[in-house]
Amino acid sequence: MAAQSSNILFDDIFTISAIDKEGKKFDRVSRLYAHSKNYDMDLTLDYNIELFPLKENQSFALALASSLMRGGTKGDTEEDEKEHEVWRPDSKRRGLDDDYDYVMYGKVYKYDGASAAEIVTAYASFGGLLMSLTGSNRHISNVVLGDPVFILLRR
Repeated sequence: MAAQSSNILFDDIFTISAIDKEGKKFDRVSRLYAHSKNYDMDLTLDYNIELFPLKENQSFALALASSLMRGGTKGDTEEDEKEHEVWRPDSKRRGLDDDYDYVMYGKVYKYDGASAAEIVTAYASFGGLLMSLTGSNRHISNVVLGDPVFILLRR
């Protein structure tokens, strides 16, 4: 799928194969297991079921982004700094989050597989809600250990 912005690190359509297959541990949080349509990736993701209810066999779009700004990465100008805060409710600027139903901010905390490895797994934490994304290194090579990341979902 073509990225709509250079801030998009990864995007694909996923279909949920299971939810809470190891049992439900929290009232408002579920863990989904899904497989992507285009890049043959496997996803495990914790999400708030009250804010973003999902069902087995349902498909959704997922994007990982380095910023919510549209059209590129942030620079050093004052205007770029204002653009970096597009997520604020009082902002008049439209960010990538306007195109999605559910957005979380977190950090990539682990990356399994050497850079030369074909199959790798990127792990991110979004305030304790965890994600693992496994597949070909070429599809998630822009996801970097230690970097902040936004996850954006829509039905």
